[in-house]
Amino acid sequence: MKNQQFKYSTLALLLAATLSACGGGGGSPGATGGSGSGGTGGGTTTPAAPTVGVTLSGANGQASSALSGATPLTVRAVVRDAANQPVPNAVVTFTTDATLAVFAPTAGTALTDASGAASITMRAASLAAGGAGSVTATAALPGATATTASGSANYSVNATALSFSAVRLDSANIDAYGSTLVAVDLMANGAKYSGQQVNVSFSSACVTAGKATLAPSVATNMGTAQTVYRDQGCGNNDVITVSADGVSTPASASLAIAPPSAASVQFVEATPNDKSIVIRGQGGINRTETATLRFRVFDVFDRPLAGKAVEFKVMPEGVVTLNKLRDSTDQNGEVITTVNSGSVPTSFRVQAVLPGTATATRPDISTTSDSIVVTTGLPVQRAFSLSATKANVDGTFDSTPSTPASIVNILIADGFGNPVADGTPVVFQTNLGSIGSADRGGCLTVNGGCSVDFRVQDPRTALPNLPATPCNTGSAAGVSADSTRKGVATICASTTDGANTQFGKITITLSDDEIGRVYIDGSATPVTSGTVDLGNAPSADPKIFTMQLTDLNGNPLPVDSTVAITGLVGATLVELTPAKVQNIFAIAGNGPNGSIHRVTLSAPTKPCTAPSRATFNVTATTPNGQISAIPFTLNFTCP
Repeated sequence: MKNQQFKYSTLALLLAATLSACGGGGGSPGATGGSGSGGTGGGTTTPAAPTVGVTLSGANGQASSALSGATPLTVRAVVRDAANQPVPNAVVTFTTDATLAVFAPTAGTALTDASGAASITMRAASLAAGGAGSVTATAALPGATATTASGSANYSVNATALSFSAVRLDSANIDAYGSTLVAVDLMANGAKYSGQQVNVSFSSACVTAGKATLAPSVATNMGTAQTVYRDQGCGNNDVITVSADGVSTPASASLAIAPPSAASVQFVEATPNDKSIVIRGQGGINRTETATLRFRVFDVFDRPLAGKAVEFKVMPEGVVTLNKLRDSTDQNGEVITTVNSGSVPTSFRVQAVLPGTATATRPDISTTSDSIVVTTGLPVQRAFSLSATKANVDGTFDSTPSTPASIVNILIADGFGNPVADGTPVVFQTNLGSIGSADRGGCLTVNGGCSVDFRVQDPRTALPNLPATPCNTGSAAGVSADSTRKGVATICASTTDGANTQFGKITITLSDDEIGRVYIDGSATPVTSGTVDLGNAPSADPKIFTMQLTDLNGNPLPVDSTVAITGLVGATLVELTPAKVQNIFAIAGNGPNGSIHRVTLSAPTKPCTAPSRATFNVTATTPNGQISAIPFTLNFTCP
């Protein structure tokens, strides 16, 4: 019995020793607990667990926990199972504070090899990153039951102090529109830094002004950043500045750029736009005594050239005052000068010259402006012109607000035949009907002219010289009484500069819409009623006669009224011309002032065998549709 108990005790000791030997690799080998309450004193054992051991090493393979932008670390994780055996093909996930470090590959995962080891590269998150952190490796063990284990290691991050080498230029002197290669090295602790790419910024004053091109940011390649500087007409020496995050002191290099050569100077514009100014002291509405001329200089690449000296000359000299003899072009290649008028009317040009541009075969580069005219700019009486689209309108119908009976036009020029300035006001007045618009009784000139509407309405009977106008009042040359013909409107147009008034008048007839009088072949005695007897005419020859048609006031019928021979019996109409009433302006006095028409008739049969009698009507139809007729007779005789 004692031997049997000894055998069982020995077996228990061997089993305990075996369980103890299964621990290691950072895991707990288990512990034997004491007897619990109510226990028998035999105790319990905690089973062993998988483990992950984490180590850090530098580029030389030596253990290191110091991380910087220049010195990455290798993180190595060894995965063992509960029996302390290596676990191959296990996925290990590495994590750490992203503000301190990042992994390569960025996924932060690796697969264990046959020895249970997985490794990954850890780099500083940025060159400026600093502090202490912990990297953790978590392994997912393969098998029917998902099991994970993890381990960690601590590290420190030191910010990397970077600097630039001297900036290198392939050529420190370039021609206008030339180029050069710009390069700089990124240095860490006196050696070129190639641990990771760093974005390097390049800038210069000419680039900012749009006068040169340069890549704004370039990533280092093996510690070197380089780009091409290309001049775009800077025309000045430039300084190229290099900077980067993590580099406290920028680097720079000076570049000498030859200025571009001028190729041309061009005239751009003159103000006022009509290229006309007034004689000194003459004034005038919207007129000026000063002209501004703008020129632009271009280089050999047809780009605006800034900072180029330009000299000005007046051609011919002395006729006006040139206010600026020399100036330099602005950043747009532009330069201006101004000119003041003198005391006489004239025309001139301004020449712009680029001094110092002459060669053995040509003089200095130059150009001339358009011609600028110096005029009085004030209206003159002899250049005051009035016209109307219709001179004899139907006075029996009122016009509508939107449909005038006629349009009155005015053209005004100054003493040199140039149109007066835009905006010159013209006032219109009439003694019959109405003229102008609701907002003004006149118009403002544009390019020397303007127009107003004339409408038929009451009053239709004029009162002597009412209203009073510049045309019928005073003693100035050209003043005269309004027309006294019945049914004739006298329209006065005038303008003034405060000291002088120019004026002109025109008439529009308010015609009746019926034939009132007929004058045959220039007779002074009209036929006002009954039949017009043309007398006898030989049948062998055509009968040709003229008739003047007027209304009851001796004025023409409305313009565009049609005239026709109707109801013709016993004769053939050869010709009636014109077939319409034309524009006819009123004449002085009360004599006939109608439309004259020529009529040709022929006998119905030839040769004549017996006398015959022809009858017909002369019919007039106004544009408003009013019809009136006068009967005529004519006797054809045989030889």
